[in-house]
Amino acid sequence: MFERPVTCINTDMQWTPGGTSSDIEDRRDSGGGGGTGFGGGGGMRLGIGGTIVVGLLSLIFGRNLFDAVPGGGNGTSDTAVSQPNPERSAAEKPQVDFISFVLDDAQNTWDRILPEQTNTQYRHARLVLFRDAYPSGCGRASSSIGPFYCPEDQKVYLDLSFLNELRTRFGAPGEFAQAYVIAHELGHHVQKLLGIEPKMRRMQQQNPEARNELSVRLELQADCFSGIWANTTEQRQISDNQDVAAAIGAASAVGDDRLQRAGQGYVNPESFTHGSSADRVAWFKKGLLSGQLSSCQTF
Repeated sequence: MFERPVTCINTDMQWTPGGTSSDIEDRRDSGGGGGTGFGGGGGMRLGIGGTIVVGLLSLIFGRNLFDAVPGGGNGTSDTAVSQPNPERSAAEKPQVDFISFVLDDAQNTWDRILPEQTNTQYRHARLVLFRDAYPSGCGRASSSIGPFYCPEDQKVYLDLSFLNELRTRFGAPGEFAQAYVIAHELGHHVQKLLGIEPKMRRMQQQNPEARNELSVRLELQADCFSGIWANTTEQRQISDNQDVAAAIGAASAVGDDRLQRAGQGYVNPESFTHGSSADRVAWFKKGLLSGQLSSCQTF
């Protein structure tokens, strides 16, 4: 897909719109029925986007809301149902084109890298675009929990409103910050294909006291895997140092320590599920600098 000349879009990443990816399932105008709340068969975890959203809400309401999300034991379900809105869908087309580019670029990269480095064939994940709420193999996908990967159906779920929030309210502007989120979730798909994700789930069942620590290790490795993709974009001059700096800023913004300090006024490392800001940035950089899965040994 890189035979074509690239153009500069919005003074961000160098990329060329190519329409909607064949790996995208567009459910934005579908009803949000089905699903049984959080924590379905796949044990849905709070995604990178949801961590940001819950952290912000904690800050606004002056209390820790992380206890009310998956993993905290208080599952909820969404009742919102999206309605068809052709005008809104048309206005979102540039954003969908960008997501399509990143999705295809990252997965085409893994098509090459995974067999080369692990002798494992890569199978494409699907990315589901939805509004408000939509059923997933791991329970109800909701705009309130942000982007996440469901290992049960091997799909990434994304409400476009999160990317707008990332840019306008959470201080992570730039297309590469958005690309980092998608690359991170695809990192979880790579973990699924390599058998790392199911092995980690078994370890959590065998040792419940280490559940949070193991979750952190899984998230940091997904950060490292996203850095591997970023390494290839620099080599192909799709991104530059400023773009990568935006991704590092996004990784730092969703560190558990930063969000806990904002939400509850203090940091409790034992309750970390995604890792500190410093750790997230450090592991992203490991993948970025090396381009090798062997450098991402967080377990």
